[in-house]
Amino acid sequence: MDNKSNQKTLGSKPKPSPSSRSTPGRRRSWLELPPEITASIISRLGAIEILTTAEKVCKAWRAICKDPLMWRTIDMRNDGDLHDMTYDLEKMCCHAVDRSCGNLVEITIEFFGSDELLKYITDRSSGIRCLRLVRCYCITDEGLSEVASKLPMLEDLQISLCTLSHEPLEVVGRSCPLLKSVKLNNHWYQFPPDKCNNDARAIARTMQGLQQLQLFGNKLTNDGLREILDCCPHLESLDLRHCFNLNLEGDLEKRLAERIKKLRLPYDSTDDYEFDATSNGYESCDNDGDSPYGFSDSNLLSDDCEEYGFSSGSDFYDYDYEDFDDFTRLDLYDFGDMDTQSSS
Repeated sequence: MDNKSNQKTLGSKPKPSPSSRSTPGRRRSWLELPPEITASIISRLGAIEILTTAEKVCKAWRAICKDPLMWRTIDMRNDGDLHDMTYDLEKMCCHAVDRSCGNLVEITIEFFGSDELLKYITDRSSGIRCLRLVRCYCITDEGLSEVASKLPMLEDLQISLCTLSHEPLEVVGRSCPLLKSVKLNNHWYQFPPDKCNNDARAIARTMQGLQQLQLFGNKLTNDGLREILDCCPHLESLDLRHCFNLNLEGDLEKRLAERIKKLRLPYDSTDDYEFDATSNGYESCDNDGDSPYGFSDSNLLSDDCEEYGFSSGSDFYDYDYEDFDDFTRLDLYDFGDMDTQSSS
């Protein structure tokens, strides 16, 4: 071999093997993703989407969706159109809790729920750190108070647009010593003066370890705010938007500026508020201090729940949820032959 040919051979790149060549037009299948990446993608869905859609895609996704670690967080947020739903949210929530196998850390319930559901959740989950209740009109003061002792690890409590009073708030405060963050969100409306500071006093008396507090649309006055500042020395973040009974001037304004690192005042912008911040036009409660939401009282009766499309939960323990896959009202899907379906 002459020098020229030898130089050409040494300087040339090796030809790729047929197996390493990419096939023109070939697309990678999502089934080729590593399981941990697929699990990360699915976990970004809410529990309703996982149970009604994602786990029906194929056998591989079904297996991932049954992993208890997928259910450390259960997010049951929905649009509230319960009459049009073809599935029972309470049964679905119980099924999700069963899948967590005691690993549940964070749960969000919206537009449904009952005292029986709270009991079902807390009986099976001793490590809950974050509890969010949104528009849960059928959860009563007694129901939340009863399960408070089963939430020893609770750090974050959010109660938004519910009909609960200050009483369970105080019970939770005494039962959950690790509580660091509380959000109480309501629409603004006028309130009997003698009851304006009930929430503030419950917080001040029982939640001395709080670091973050949101009281959107609360009725507290300057006296209630002072009690919170006196009793919660670790408070760093305070949201007082739509708390129109406050008059933040003079010493109180100075004290807030010096103490609170992140402060939102009554008339500050609500652009980043997650709910509708407009007043619903409620001007007052009735003479008994009942709820302004139009229900008979703050602890809804079972017929009130049914009228508004919520289950009373009286038949919860008639079901075995451990292996219960059919939470639909209609027979929309047969899980029985899932394992024999193609994984493609």
